[in-house]
Amino acid sequence: MEKGRNGRTAPTRGAASRYGDGIRNPRARQRALCIAVSPDEPDLSELRELLRTAGVAVAGELVQRRRRPDPDRYFGKGKLAELKQAIKDADANLVAADDELLPRQERNLEEAIGVPVIDRTAIILDIFADHAASAEGKLQVELAQLEYNLARMRGLWTHLERLGGGIGTRGPGESQIETDRRLARDRIAALKRRLEHTKATRGVMRRERERAHLPTVALAGYTNAGKSTLLGALTGASAGVRDRLFHTLDPTTRAFEIGGRQYLLTDTVGFIRKLPHQLVEAFSATLEEALFADLILHVADASAPEEELVQMLAAVEDVLAEIGAAERPRLLVLNKVDLLDEERRRALRFRHPRAVQVSAQTGEGLAELRERIEGRFLGMLRPMELLLPYEEGGRLSELHELAGEVEREDTAEGVRVRARVPVGVAPRFERFSVNGSDGDDDGA
Repeated sequence: MEKGRNGRTAPTRGAASRYGDGIRNPRARQRALCIAVSPDEPDLSELRELLRTAGVAVAGELVQRRRRPDPDRYFGKGKLAELKQAIKDADANLVAADDELLPRQERNLEEAIGVPVIDRTAIILDIFADHAASAEGKLQVELAQLEYNLARMRGLWTHLERLGGGIGTRGPGESQIETDRRLARDRIAALKRRLEHTKATRGVMRRERERAHLPTVALAGYTNAGKSTLLGALTGASAGVRDRLFHTLDPTTRAFEIGGRQYLLTDTVGFIRKLPHQLVEAFSATLEEALFADLILHVADASAPEEELVQMLAAVEDVLAEIGAAERPRLLVLNKVDLLDEERRRALRFRHPRAVQVSAQTGEGLAELRERIEGRFLGMLRPMELLLPYEEGGRLSELHELAGEVEREDTAEGVRVRARVPVGVAPRFERFSVNGSDGDDDGA
């Protein structure tokens, strides 16, 4: 486990370094007590799952009922003694809060209870650091971690503050804080420049796809909803799938066909309740795949209890709105229906009548999903009847790529073709149009 100069755990090396060797050495796994402040009964299942993904055992939980957290210690003073006893009874050596803590809340709570305190945001950031695989993903995670830790640097150097020379002077403690903040800000600026470059590169690739006019579909949804499995089921591509949160951080794009027409399908990072703003900002380039998609498949875990399902659907919609994708066409896909009985399926059909029920694992419902996807794009196609001279064989090949299935008839003048062509590329073929046909018929 890596230590900083102040003796505290270094914050940017992933889950194992933050919590000890919880992932790489299960025998040294930390035991966390989950805490939350809420006026109602909070659901800590997501926090427990986050800790499990980070390799930390959950020893118990404690909730304080109040309208808002204490601004200085998160828990009220009267609850601290109960928290200390709960830590002792559960044999916990870590406290995990279900909210993002202010730096002073984290510092004061640690001093009051005598064990390390970590918040929900830090857990998610560490999981991302452990799962990031691509160079871009690692840059995005490092940026989010630096921005999160920048506000906490003063607390990390409190052991040097007593060395200051008095009021109005600059002691070595103060100068060390300023040096670290300057280095962090410089690194943040450098990371943002590099991510802008990757964003520009991604934009060039996206424009190339737009010129090809291949319909684009993005998978968005709560983490662990089965998006990667669905990507594999629709495209036949092998994708890494594991039962853990945020397994997929880097966007994966694969091609697949419906009715002979090619589509591009992109898997994006999973969403979660109270997704830290730093991550939404850092992963904006990745999430833009959803912003620019022609259709968003909102994938949800149908096996979740209805109340939890509603919360997950709302969490995804919130993030889509934050990145500016609220108005993009979307189709709700309720995955994992193979885990449900018929009564539960009927209830879902009643509550979500426009959704498609599928099982990416068994293949159930995928045919209907393909039909629904194709139906969404038919309105973007223009029926055309064309006469292509035989010497224009390249045009015929291009037409097959763009239109998929076509009706063709070989005549003395050339190949007579009826097809549905994307509106954006229809002008390329207008000079071959039969009698100036503008596609008033139904086409092929």
